[in-house]
Amino acid sequence: MTLDAYKAQYENYLACAEKGLARAADCYLPEQSEVCRAARYSLLSGGKRIRAILVLAVCDMLGGDMSAAEEFAAAVEMLHCYSLIHDDLPCMDDDDYRRGRPSCHKAFGESTATLAGDVLLTEAFETILGADAAPQIRVNAAKALAEGSGSRGMILGQELDIAWEEKSPTREILDEIHHYKTGALINAAVQMGAAAAQCKQEQCNILKQYAFDLGLVFQIVDDVLDVTATSEALGKPVGSDAENGKVTFATLYGTDGAMKLAQQINEENCKRMERQFGESAAFLVMLAQQLLNRKN
Repeated sequence: MTLDAYKAQYENYLACAEKGLARAADCYLPEQSEVCRAARYSLLSGGKRIRAILVLAVCDMLGGDMSAAEEFAAAVEMLHCYSLIHDDLPCMDDDDYRRGRPSCHKAFGESTATLAGDVLLTEAFETILGADAAPQIRVNAAKALAEGSGSRGMILGQELDIAWEEKSPTREILDEIHHYKTGALINAAVQMGAAAAQCKQEQCNILKQYAFDLGLVFQIVDDVLDVTATSEALGKPVGSDAENGKVTFATLYGTDGAMKLAQQINEENCKRMERQFGESAAFLVMLAQQLLNRKN
């Protein structure tokens, strides 16, 4: 796949994701509610929509139902947005900016922002259940999202991350933290795309490995960017890891060493996908390569 073809496909998926999000917001987040206006403020503020893209790309690669995938893509972005709103709160990371503008609690207040996150979490599952798909497909998608975001997924990762603040985690502990904190929701997105395509378990297992390696690389690059990028480029504060006393891949290996590790993981991940899925995996392979080399 050429870079131009990749970019065109990405924009196509992105347009589908934004359409699904707008439809979900109109259906489940009425503007008469201050809480829902706050949720819409954060949800519809743009972004790379990586998780939504993964739902759509996996479903497309496997020849699945793209209309169902569009709803599932909206759902995972709603849940991801809830996590960002809560992450930014003063009791968590205390960040004033997100995607280049005031974070939800700075724009609407802490109480409203907290409830906005809560409503997005809840309506993510209603969005899945409202999709035009067979009941078992919806159940599988909801199960994937619940597992990836709950006590065995993203929340566990957040808990571990807090527990290890101002301590000295090893590489193995960092891997565990980000397996759950970052990788679990990325895997949920991948498995939701697989659910829309009624994917076989063997293929789901291969995609799971892709997702968790992608999540680990994404986190390593995030750690490096927190040291090397500017707030303007990232659209959020930088240097917060050091301020919070966190040991990251960048502090453990240095920025060059961390990027070398990310490149190694990414190369192996891409080769595995090419072996298993051939040319049909071209977009997912190039997505992994682009995320490795991102600047924001």
